[in-house]
Amino acid sequence: MKKLKLVMVGNGMAGVRTIEELLKLAPDLYDITVFGAEPHPNYNRILLSPVLAGEQTLDEIVLNPWNWYQDNQITLHAGKKVVDVDRVWRIVRADDGTEAHYDRLLMCTGSNPFILPIPGKQLDGVIAYRDIADTNAMIEAAAKYKKAVVIGGGLLGLEAANGLMLRGMEVTVIHVMPTLMERQLDPVAGGLLQKSLEERGLKFVMGGQTQALLGDADGGQGGRVKVLQFKDGSEIPADLVVMAVGIRPNTELAEKMRLHCNRGIVVNDTMQTVTDARIYSVGECAAHRGIAYGLVAPLFEQAKVAANHLAQFGIGRYQGSLTSTKLKVTGIDLFSAGDFMGGEGTEEIVMSDPYGGVYKKLVIRDDKLVGACLYGDTVDGSWYFKLLRDGRSINDIRDKLMFGESNIGDVGQEGHSKAATMPDDAEVCGCNGVNKGTICKAIKEKGLFTLDEVKKHTKASASCGSCTGLVEQILMFTAGGDYSATPKLKAMCGCTDHGHQAVRDAIRDSKLLRITDVFKFMEWKTPNGCASCRPAVNYYLISTWPKEAKDDPQSRFINERSHANIQKDGTYSVIPRMWGGETTADELRRIADAVDKYKIPTVKVTGGQRIDLLGVKKEDLQNVWKDIGMPSGHAYAKALRTVKTCVGSEWCRMGTQDSTQMGKDLERAMWRMYAPHKVKFAVSGCPRNCAEAGIKDVGIIGVDSGWEMYIAGNGGIKTEVAHFFVKLKTAAEVLEYTGAFCELYRQEGWYLERTVHYVNRVGLDHVKKRILEDHEGRKALWAQLQFALDGEPDPWFEFDKAAVDTRQFEVISV
Repeated sequence: MKKLKLVMVGNGMAGVRTIEELLKLAPDLYDITVFGAEPHPNYNRILLSPVLAGEQTLDEIVLNPWNWYQDNQITLHAGKKVVDVDRVWRIVRADDGTEAHYDRLLMCTGSNPFILPIPGKQLDGVIAYRDIADTNAMIEAAAKYKKAVVIGGGLLGLEAANGLMLRGMEVTVIHVMPTLMERQLDPVAGGLLQKSLEERGLKFVMGGQTQALLGDADGGQGGRVKVLQFKDGSEIPADLVVMAVGIRPNTELAEKMRLHCNRGIVVNDTMQTVTDARIYSVGECAAHRGIAYGLVAPLFEQAKVAANHLAQFGIGRYQGSLTSTKLKVTGIDLFSAGDFMGGEGTEEIVMSDPYGGVYKKLVIRDDKLVGACLYGDTVDGSWYFKLLRDGRSINDIRDKLMFGESNIGDVGQEGHSKAATMPDDAEVCGCNGVNKGTICKAIKEKGLFTLDEVKKHTKASASCGSCTGLVEQILMFTAGGDYSATPKLKAMCGCTDHGHQAVRDAIRDSKLLRITDVFKFMEWKTPNGCASCRPAVNYYLISTWPKEAKDDPQSRFINERSHANIQKDGTYSVIPRMWGGETTADELRRIADAVDKYKIPTVKVTGGQRIDLLGVKKEDLQNVWKDIGMPSGHAYAKALRTVKTCVGSEWCRMGTQDSTQMGKDLERAMWRMYAPHKVKFAVSGCPRNCAEAGIKDVGIIGVDSGWEMYIAGNGGIKTEVAHFFVKLKTAAEVLEYTGAFCELYRQEGWYLERTVHYVNRVGLDHVKKRILEDHEGRKALWAQLQFALDGEPDPWFEFDKAAVDTRQFEVISV
């Protein structure tokens, strides 16, 4: 059957999502052609702010790389702006003369930034903030000039201001309204936000009305912008002016085509234009029931409906969207939904803690939650939105409503447990409408290991990123999602056809020392790799060629780049190392002082006999590490985490061996050891095994004649009892045999493969042969591990040596 021809004008997030949904429903129905005005593949426009701030690269925010279009037989005309559409002959024409015939046309022209109609708007250095070109222009300006002015105190303006400040500019934000982000926050939350941003170094002119921009040539009418002039006659210097005062639906082409436009391209509930049934429209350019949406979640809902009808199913209807806004503005969490301003006929429940940086306001009408505004603590945002959307009476939970979901009935969500206790129908990713059940199903059925894979298969956390922490927790609490199922004999990722073992072999046999060498030698499909393969290749390099291959911190996961565990609310967990679980009054005193000083909300004793400080702000991490003065616990890393011990013969009347000292010796010998995955030890002083050595990667149990060694246990989602390995007589032998096993695992294990799965893959007999039967080989392995660990830096204190990018922790003040 001859395929129909679908042409899409626009290559943005909403349009490409429509194509993705269409390919799921009817992969062979259309020949698809896409015209994009920008010379880039589809990218996440929401993440331009981290690119401006230097936290991410442009490559990292691409959603659909060039090969995605090729793999799906999509013709992409990038960098070609459509200037004309002949609706009679159904032909699309681009500015360079390229033409394409269509049977169905998808209009996704997005929106244009609004430029204030003031004198001087044409000057050099006056830009909007909308796309990659704008972002690059701002980065280049920040390298040359000092003073920036951002007009607009909404989300985009504040993110632009923060990014420019982080790049060293002195930034003033001008906002015509009395409070910031008035569409998303009430006056109290807006005031708190302004105060916090001022403390970080931004300057504000509230209620400021710009009259003109003056340049440095032709009497101020030409050249580069130098001065911003207000209506009251006052002036401020400006080398760069960024206008972030709103967007308007881009209907220029639609109007030229004589499509009906009113606040956007007018569409019906099937996302067809009311003028021409062959033409569909989704995204910021579309007006549905008089509303043009600017948030990503409703646009993706539109995409599903449009795809349904383009696939000729004819079932879906778009009824409009009830929206919530969950944002992270310069590291500050914000959430609002519904009628959060309140007013006549409503009542408000308010909790305000300005000192702690937390503000919550819930608006109730007729015993129903109708609005919510949260500042600083947005953990319960999705729960409040569900209550608001469902319209259920809150009369029975009214007294606990302010304190969140964890205080309602038995629905706990303390700390890491929220992912485990959430019901399957609970929404996780509001942007893409993905619930927990969908994520869990994908993890189990597709054997997903990483956040990047979850994004790819479910779209969860692929848009604004505010749910990333929760998605990571779901990975950890879902069978197979603890990154611990053995990687299957398949390609490492979509960037290559090679599997883990082939890559390990090539690095060893050909002495490859850099990631780029590996990609070139093994003919990687994607020149720069991806978030799945780069961490694996980086580990294989440094474990195969210690001291020669250089660690690339940017190829590690975010926890390992920040050297702390990111939590679901965007704060971090700090777990200092306590040798063998033993501590001192001085260490405890320093921890307590740090908790008070940095207002750390939760202190938790872990199952690994350490203390976890939960809720540390990223900008406080360096000072917390410095003040507690204890080594990194590597609780965030693929490394040796803990050595759990009992008190042993030193104190216990049942103890046969000094397990605490043995545990401390093991931990001090191997605490800087990176591995394919996290590694845990335990040492028990007698066969009563109080330290639970039988479910650790390495378990040591004291007996009358010395020590028993067990390997490849796992106390995680699926408990695996460790294998008895060997009886040893001395502490020196315990160190040697343990170190040899760990080095063998380091050299042969696949990235994200726990010891239990490594041993199951290669066989226990193979491990015994290498460690127990080959005496010289065992000693060589132990020596190789000691060589690799010698001089390995503590990333909490030796920043330069550990290549820690300290810029990520900075809050720059003017």
